[in-house]
Amino acid sequence: MKPLIVIITGLAGSGKTVALRALEDQGFYCVDNLPVTLMGPFTAVVTADDHTRKVGVGIDVREKKFLPELDSVLRLLRDKYRLEIIFLEAEKDALIRRFKETRRPHPLVSAEIDIEEAIDIEKSMLLPLQREASRIIDTSAHTPHQLRYLISSLFRMPSRGAAMAVTLLSFGHKFGIPQTVDILFDVRFLPNPHFVTGLRDMKGTDPAVQDFVLRQPPVAEFMEKVAGLLNFLIPRYVEEGKAYLTIGFGCTGGKHRSPAIVEKISEMIKDNPIDVSIVHRDL
Repeated sequence: MKPLIVIITGLAGSGKTVALRALEDQGFYCVDNLPVTLMGPFTAVVTADDHTRKVGVGIDVREKKFLPELDSVLRLLRDKYRLEIIFLEAEKDALIRRFKETRRPHPLVSAEIDIEEAIDIEKSMLLPLQREASRIIDTSAHTPHQLRYLISSLFRMPSRGAAMAVTLLSFGHKFGIPQTVDILFDVRFLPNPHFVTGLRDMKGTDPAVQDFVLRQPPVAEFMEKVAGLLNFLIPRYVEEGKAYLTIGFGCTGGKHRSPAIVEKISEMIKDNPIDVSIVHRDL
């Protein structure tokens, strides 16, 4: 299989450094602020070593004088490698707040350009990269911890002996749908433990909450149908060579129903040749 090259790019302040560190945690060889014209020679040298099959590269607006050459570089990379481009963005208010909190200057701010204008200029300059992106992720509502989990779930490779890495993710709809989910199930139709005396302050990982959720009349049929679907799909994804899959289960707040369902589903799909991990985003 060809080496995997992941380009992390996007707006300043959107979390590119956090994303690159998440890739490093997954065994990627990472470099930030690499001139576009050096990407071809760099990846060739790094991947010449059979032990380096995953490379992460950070590109941002500081490479403005090299950006016009991006199209030809990307074509060459796609011929030789599996290439994915992750574009990070955020609402203007969120970006301004982050720069104020960190007291770091935006790379385009000057005596003539304030931060709001700098962000608009940056968006325009990076538009060609955004159009090439495999995924566009809005990090406005993400903490660094959540973004790290999100990127890790995207590129978590299976352990030895497993054909694919599967992440089961519980979340709360009121905090936003995860943008990296491949398959999504909404479990808000189930009775909510939040309104049950003694269960409100517990979590979906607690036995009492799991017992309440799993013994509700619709749950057994729902679980059987979902597990049947996943046990049908997973081998097909494996046959197609997919290395990682994220399956999301969402309830209102991500505290009770979705974590309980995720914990049970993990047991019902474990006979597949997969490496399963569980992430409870909003617990």
